[in-house]
Formats: sequence, C-alpha cells, structure tokens
Amino acid sequence: MKWLNYHHLLYFWMTVKEGGVTAAARKLRLAQPTVSGQLRELESQLGAALFERDGRALRITPIGRRIFEHADEIFALGEQIMSVAAGGKGEHELRLVVGCADVMPKLVAYRLVEPALQGPEPPLLVVRQGPVDRLLAELAVGAVDVVLADAPMSPAVRIRGYNHLLGESGIGVFAVEPLAQQLQASFPRSLDGAPLLVPGQHTVLRRSIEGWLDANEVAPRIVGEFDDSALLKAFAHGGMGAFFAPLVIREGLASSYGAQLVGTCASLHDRYYAISLERRITHPSVAAISAAARAAMAARS
Repeated sequence: MKWLNYHHLLYFWMTVKEGGVTAAARKLRLAQPTVSGQLRELESQLGAALFERDGRALRITPIGRRIFEHADEIFALGEQIMSVAAGGKGEHELRLVVGCADVMPKLVAYRLVEPALQGPEPPLLVVRQGPVDRLLAELAVGAVDVVLADAPMSPAVRIRGYNHLLGESGIGVFAVEPLAQQLQASFPRSLDGAPLLVPGQHTVLRRSIEGWLDANEVAPRIVGEFDDSALLKAFAHGGMGAFFAPLVIREGLASSYGAQLVGTCASLHDRYYAISLERRITHPSVAAISAAARAAMAARS
C-alpha cells in the first residue's frame, strides 16, 4: 500500500499558495533547492507532473490544481489525492474555480457568477476568498480560473494577466431602522457624526468614500472597519451603523439584511473586474460570466 508523504504535500501546497518556490521556501524557512527537491519527490511518488514550465515561471498542471484543492481543504487528504493522481475517478470534468476578493460585495459576486451555472451542464463551482494579492498568486499558477475584484490588476504585479471590465454600479448609503429614518431627512448632512461602518484602508471603495465625505464636508463617526464585506453587513444588520454599498444589490440588501437606502452618492461608482491569464477568455464558464455582464452593461447604456 502506498502512503502519501504529507511533508512533501505541504511544500507543494505552500508553493501554490505563495505563488512560487522562492516565496514558499521563505515562508517555510527552508533553502530553495530543498523545496524544489521535495516537490520532485512528491511528483515521483504520485507519478504525475504537478508543474510545467512557462518560460521562466512555473504553471500548475490540471492534475496539480485538483490535488491542491484537496490539500487546501484538508478533506480526506490521503485517499482523495491518491485518487486524483490515479485518474480522478468520480471527479467533475468541468470545474469553475473563482477567486473572490474579500472586499468584493458577496451579493455582487453571486450576480456575476450565477450566469455560469445556468447551462445544461453547469460546472462544479469552487469559490476561494481572500486578499487579491494571494488570489493573483494562485491565478498565476493556474490554481484558480478567474479572480473577481473591485479594481484592475496593477501593472506592478508581475503576472501576465488581463483585466476584463464586467460592469459598474452607483453607490448609496444604507442602514437599518431606526437609523435609516434618522439619516434620510437631511442626507448627506445627516451623516455628520453618525455611526458608520467602512471597508478596509487598502480598498478602492474606502478611498472613494473618504473623498466623497470630504467633498460633502461631513465627518461621520467611524465605529467599525472591515476587510470582509459580508461581515460588515452583518454588523450593520445588528444596528451598529450605516454603510456604503452598490445600488445594484439594493433589493438583496433589503431582503438579506433589512437595510434601507438612506441616499445615493452621485459621484461614487464601484467597478467590477474579472482577471484572467487569457486576453481572450476560452474557459466556457468564465466566458459566460463575461458575456452576461457585458450584455447587462449594454442594456443599461
């Protein structure tokens, strides 16, 4: 009976998560040749190539990506990974692995991804959430098919990827009762001194919000700062404060969180991007996401 070496598997998992052998070696506090050697031993044990060369960079192979998914979830590791290495019996042939930036509104992410699940043979959807930098590192090695974000990939990021604008939405201020009613009367002046929940400092929306508040000469009392948009809305649902959110999910905010629109912010807009390794998208599910979003944009124009 063959036994999986979980130390080797850890080095492989870390290489994918960190975006390369050098970064993984630094994280593991090991020499780079040591990590490379352990990866070769794991490939030899599994009888499958986990990476392939793309110029000077490493790209994860299809079977390597599936092994990474099992390792990342730590779900029946031994039997499932050996099954994938042996041919992956019982696995879905078509998968859609989406990296969703943690600052991305989850209701927006659902609306963007939902068209890809409507075909006659919908893919198995795997959603990974986290900081954009980490998701882009996984995209670079093929561990995710597409990254959904609220900003295009920076030119400073050393990944040969492409930004695909999916759409945009106006921004409004929302709150639950009784705070919503209190703020509606003289919006936006009513925000002065009012409790406010905001996204993290590193987000595009946070910078836009601060500029809008300065332009309107209002200074709310920031009572919470959140990297995760769903967690922010959960606290807002509890009455902790008002928050800024896209108008495109107004109905969803009312039904899921009981949040009412306080007022709209005419100069604020949120844009949404799909970031892929392809200039012309070929993955059928990612293409469905892009096509549906572009059709919606055209209908609004």
